[in-house]
Amino acid sequence: MRTKHTFRLPPDLAIKLADYALRKGVPQALIVEIALASFLSPDGSERLEGALGRRLDRLIRQVERLERNVTISNEALALFVRFWLTSTPALPDTALAAAQTKGRERYDGFVEALGRRLARGRKLADEVSQDVAFDHELDTTTKDV
Repeated sequence: MRTKHTFRLPPDLAIKLADYALRKGVPQALIVEIALASFLSPDGSERLEGALGRRLDRLIRQVERLERNVTISNEALALFVRFWLTSTPALPDTALAAAQTKGRERYDGFVEALGRRLARGRKLADEVSQDVAFDHELDTTTKDV
């Protein structure tokens, strides 16, 4: 036997309940019943803790990937700057204006190429991962020979 209860909900919560029930195609009373059972069950806090733990784990993995990508970017930039500084000779004053003009042209080309690359979705971190995996595969193959 079921007991009838009457209670009032704030308008925004009532709208959310009605929308959810309509989307799922179930009576609002069933949603309230299941929600109350979940809220009042002794293992409800354990399920909530488990859900939060899974979400935190996912966030940690995302932050670790972000950290890895930033490290790759920093190292790539540092490598480029070191190479450029050690291999580019100083220019005489007479060639400086022409070099600056050419530099602006090359920079504009770089920005365009970067825009195309980002539009394609290709990332340096993905290439580095592929290269590292290929090198590792190559290393293991040559060790067997």
